[in-house]
Amino acid sequence: MAYRHRYLEGDPLDLPVGKVVCIGRNYLDHIRELGNIVPETPILFMKPATALIGLDEPIRLPTGRGECHHEVELAVLVGRTLRAADTTTARSAVAGYGVALDLTLRDLQNELKKKGHPWEIAKAFDGSCPLSPFVEPATLADPQATDLTLWVNGEPRQQGNTRLMMIGIFELMAHISTHFTLRPGDVVLTGTPAGVGPLRSGDRLILGLADHEFAARVA
Repeated sequence: MAYRHRYLEGDPLDLPVGKVVCIGRNYLDHIRELGNIVPETPILFMKPATALIGLDEPIRLPTGRGECHHEVELAVLVGRTLRAADTTTARSAVAGYGVALDLTLRDLQNELKKKGHPWEIAKAFDGSCPLSPFVEPATLADPQATDLTLWVNGEPRQQGNTRLMMIGIFELMAHISTHFTLRPGDVVLTGTPAGVGPLRSGDRLILGLADHEFAARVA
């Protein structure tokens, strides 16, 4: 089934499926758990449209490439073109909020880092961005103070809140737009809190965004 952007009610949105722009190291607790250095400027990377799948589809882990880690993140759906935007314009361009997994081939990523190589093959593989349906912006009380959770097989793995981001949602969108034009249908991932870890075949997941919960499973 081809991925389509949807609201919770289930109807497809009249938006194309675009690129996914992500930020690395946007929560201090996650930076510390991986022993990384706090960046001086935002670390941006992208996933192609082929990375997107709905959470109702089985998550298929690449084989023979080491551990694949979960990273739960607030996802922002872009509804209007943003180019060199300010934060107010960025906020007005949001078409919806969702929750996503930035799947990461951690062993491969670590190898690439040691060699000074880009991360794309560890981050941007097909199906590397499972994504929930979106909630309309007006229904999320405060996107910058929203709980994010991930449970795996009934055990809590990640629990964070978007107020702990080092770079806020709209500041991040504005910053991205000075480097890459954001178009309707693009998605921005805003970083992950601590608690990342490996997924295994057969795992059952519950992703939480505020009071919304979404089930997923690993094939």
